Amino acid sequence: MIDVKDLYFKYPSGIEALRGLNLRIDDGEFVAIMGENGAGKTTLIKHLNGIFKPSKGDIYIDDVDTRDSTIAEISKKVGLVFQNPDHQLFSETVEEEVAFALKNFGYSEEVIDMRVTWALNLLNLESHRNESPFILSGGERKRVALAAILAWNPKVIVLDEPTIGQDYEQKERLRQLIIQLNSQGRTVIMVTHDVEFVADCEPRVVLMSKGKVIADGPALEILTDFEITNRASILVPQIPSLMDHLKDVCAIHKILNYHDAKNVLLEIARVGQRKS
Repeated sequence: MIDVKDLYFKYPSGIEALRGLNLRIDDGEFVAIMGENGAGKTTLIKHLNGIFKPSKGDIYIDDVDTRDSTIAEISKKVGLVFQNPDHQLFSETVEEEVAFALKNFGYSEEVIDMRVTWALNLLNLESHRNESPFILSGGERKRVALAAILAWNPKVIVLDEPTIGQDYEQKERLRQLIIQLNSQGRTVIMVTHDVEFVADCEPRVVLMSKGKVIADGPALEILTDFEITNRASILVPQIPSLMDHLKDVCAIHKILNYHDAKNVLLEIARVGQRKS
């Protein structure tokens, strides 16, 4: 679905944000892109829907070179939700915002009404249908931007820091939504600093530093390798950190999240009770 080959990108200021980056993402994958601020994560995903064009190297989306396509053409396949929703919201009501792209793409009024209602219900926004998106909270505006993307059903969904401004309940709804979309065959790419959210989702993790990919693999392998996370300047999730402190108490295999750790911790407690 996405093939990035030896990608370089330099801003007009002279800052080189990407330096020979290579990345392949297959159809239907769920990928989290992580790394410190300034690693090039957002610059990379802005290449995936044509906002940026390579200074050097190539990007193919579904076997089509992004240089040969307009942003509008690429956006039919790749929907990007910005970190700051105010960068993409402009309509007077939530309903008009979600319907805007559908109208541009030439859908019938019947299909538009159906898709708008579906997207609003999916993201718990139906009660805000006739309100201005700009009076909503930051987390709600983020969900409006996501609803506007999901409404036209792109093959690839790119989320830039989707958990910012979301409480625990909304994060869990988002996690379930991402898993649902991915299980339906959508390619989901997420840029995030939220290591706990990634630990719960367990996607493929791509770590970036200084414009390059420095590690790529299953979340369990990447986020429990303290040497790698230190190189990328990202936090270690709480559970692997806890397990590391318990390694002298018992032999513990790599464990990433609470669900996997619960049985191990209960067993440690039972052993402790028997010894006492």
